[in-house]
Amino acid sequence: MAGEAVRDVLVAAARDLSAAGIDTARLDARVLFAHVLGLGPEELLGIDRVDSIQIERFRSLVARRAAREPLAYITGCKEFYSIEFDVGPGVLVPRPETETLIDEALRRFPDRNASLRVVDVGTGSGCLIVAFLLRFPKSVGLAVDVSPEALNWARRNLARHDLERRCATELGEWNADTQFDVILANPPYLTEDEYGRTAPEVSHYEPRVALVAGCDGLAAYRALMPKIGLGLKEGGLAIIEIGAGQMSEVEKIVAANGLRLHGFAGDLSGIARCVIAGRSRWRQVRDGKKAVGKELATR
Repeated sequence: MAGEAVRDVLVAAARDLSAAGIDTARLDARVLFAHVLGLGPEELLGIDRVDSIQIERFRSLVARRAAREPLAYITGCKEFYSIEFDVGPGVLVPRPETETLIDEALRRFPDRNASLRVVDVGTGSGCLIVAFLLRFPKSVGLAVDVSPEALNWARRNLARHDLERRCATELGEWNADTQFDVILANPPYLTEDEYGRTAPEVSHYEPRVALVAGCDGLAAYRALMPKIGLGLKEGGLAIIEIGAGQMSEVEKIVAANGLRLHGFAGDLSGIARCVIAGRSRWRQVRDGKKAVGKELATR
C-alpha cells in the first residue's frame, strides 16, 4: 500500500475516534497503528507499505477503541515511571499521578542501598512495588490484593521484571501481622457520584472495586489507617494515594487513628496526591513497653 494510502487510513481512523468522543484521537490512531506493525509511534515516519491483513487488524483495534475500551487494554501495556507494565481486563490502568508516591518514597528514603521491607496494599498491576524494588535493589516486598485477576497481573509484572524472588504475593485483605519499613497503597477513593461521572473507559471497563470507596470516597482510608500503626516498623512510613480535595478529611482519619502526619505531596499539577504517615511517639513508647514486658516474662 502506498504511503499516501497509509496516511488516508490514519486520517480515517482518527476521524472515527474523534467522533466517538476521544480527545486524543490522532495520537491513539498512531499508537494503534504502530502496535500492529510492532513499532514505536515515532517509527511510523517513512512507512509506506503495509499489507491488507495489517490494515484489517488495525481497523479492528480502532473499532475497539471507538467503543471506549482503554488504549492500554488494547495494546496490553502501559508505561509507569518509565517502566513497561502488562495490563488488561481486571486491573486498574496505572495513572501518572500515582507516580507521586514513588517520587515521595525516593525523597523520604534517599539511601538506594537500604535493605527495606515494603508492602503494596491493593497492588493491582504491581506498578508501585515493581517501581520501588527496581530502585531499591536490596529491598524485598509483599504485594497484596483482594482481586485474583489483579494479583495475576501483578505476578506477571513481577516476573517480567525478574522480581519474583524479592517479592511475595498474597490474595486477600492485608492483615498487618508483619511490620514493614514502607507501606504503599493506591486505594479506591472515588465517591459514587464521581464514579458515575467517569469516562466510559473507566466505568465500562476498569474494575469498580479498585475505584469506588463508598458514598464519600473515604471508606478505604477508614479501613486502612488502623492497620498502619500495627504494620509499620519504628521509623517507617506509609505513603498512600488520595483523591483530589480529600486532604483535610484524610488528615482527620490519620489523627483519629493515633498516627503521626508527616505531610502531603502534590502531583505535577500541584494537587495533593498522597499522604505520608508514620507511627506516633506514644504508640512507639507503648509498643516498646510491651516488648520489654514480653522479654522479661520469657526470662
